Amino acid sequence: MNYVLALFLPPLSILLAGRPIVAIVTFLIWIPAILISGGLSHPMFILLAWVLIYQARQDRRVQ
Repeated sequence: MNYVLALFLPPLSILLAGRPIVAIVTFLIWIPAILISGGLSHPMFILLAWVLIYQARQDRRVQ
């Protein structure tokens, strides 16, 4: 579910993965990037969200 959310709202997905500071910084960069580049930088934020979600799941498995 969180991976699908990362496709549309990467900052929210990062927040739900348990990284609030990274989510705020990503949001502050994501909005201007979407407006200025017209969405060309959106895949970069999707990949960031997917990596952070994956890391959060791995951390839960280890514990």
